[in-house]
Amino acid sequence: MQILYTILVYLIQPLVWLKLLWRSRKAPAYRQRIFERYGFCKNKVKPDGILVHAVSVGETIAAIPLIKALQQQYPNLPITVTTMTPTGSQRVKDLLKNSVSHVYLPYDLPCAIRRFLKILRPKLVIIMETELWPNFISQCNKRQIPLIIANARLSERSAKGYRKLGKAISNLLPKISMVAAQNQQDGERFLSLGLPSNHLSVTGSIKFDIELTAQQQQKIIDLKQQWQLNRPTLIAASTHSGEDEIILTAFKRLLKQHPNLLLILVPRHPERFRTVEKLIIENGFNYLCRSSNAIPTAQTQVILGDTMGELLELYGLADIAFVGGSLVEHGGHNPLEPALHHIPIISGEHFFNFKIICEQLIAANAMIVCTNSANDLYSAINHLLNDKIICKQIGEHAYQVLKQNQGALKRLLEIINYYLI
Repeated sequence: MQILYTILVYLIQPLVWLKLLWRSRKAPAYRQRIFERYGFCKNKVKPDGILVHAVSVGETIAAIPLIKALQQQYPNLPITVTTMTPTGSQRVKDLLKNSVSHVYLPYDLPCAIRRFLKILRPKLVIIMETELWPNFISQCNKRQIPLIIANARLSERSAKGYRKLGKAISNLLPKISMVAAQNQQDGERFLSLGLPSNHLSVTGSIKFDIELTAQQQQKIIDLKQQWQLNRPTLIAASTHSGEDEIILTAFKRLLKQHPNLLLILVPRHPERFRTVEKLIIENGFNYLCRSSNAIPTAQTQVILGDTMGELLELYGLADIAFVGGSLVEHGGHNPLEPALHHIPIISGEHFFNFKIICEQLIAANAMIVCTNSANDLYSAINHLLNDKIICKQIGEHAYQVLKQNQGALKRLLEIINYYLI
């Protein structure tokens, strides 16, 4: 099965190049650093250290506290962070600067993986969440490089897909040194696929272990002063295609009840910034782009968040947060980032990527779930705007869920220490 998989990965490379070229029309970074995707990274990384792989933005942000803890605990070990997307790459550069090496993780081709590992020679590989690349895992196992899946999650939908692979997945999973699962349900799914029980540890989610840096706190204070935010503010964050139209329709109706309401609209992917800007123009809103550094006036109705790396700070400017990727079947995004700011969270029904976390928030009366209709979204936001006491209570409940579930990072570090002693 793995041989057939490898042949297929080689055969689809021309299609991969075409996809990169297509995506580079709106995001030129997709056609840059192509050789890194085939393991050519000499003089770009420091060998004999720790490799942390975070596929994209969300995983990169979740990995930051872990990486900083590793830097403190193992100051003599170089750290290389790999991603698969330009947006993830940019977040590594923005948040970690030159304190780590950064390249793209090669495609799962044996020749590329061998080349990459020969150059890097990692003492330990940490993969964030669930990136099960058969050839990469096999090559690490062959070289006796410990490999940990950290903050591991496995939805029932993903587990069903892996079960179709039969012995291929049951033969692959024992090659993983340790799966540090977010919760017992995720852990059980890994076991059902063939992971040995002594290769599993339920550590909790390190997404709970987020906190604002002093620099981020100061930036929020500065922006509040510059923008003179003495008006209700709604943020719709990490939105996907099909959601912005619903949000803007609901917002137009909200303005009739709350004419001084400000919307901060932040699309998930930078290649959609201009598309969403056109939607804002078509709806006739008075708007500005965050990238312009212009200061909103009392007449500004929408701020388009067309910058990268500011979302956590932008949440801190809002009174209510809608978390995108949930009105459409994308699976949602991290609801704990707005929880950190003590603000109520609204989500669509499709939050399966954060199912356990969202269920905890819902049970604690810390998150409101609405359907994919503009009317339902309007009703949820309007209810919070009309009742400041309820709005504040829900926000506080969200923060308490965040604080009560912290500690996964400490448990994960204990596992990592075992492999680095």
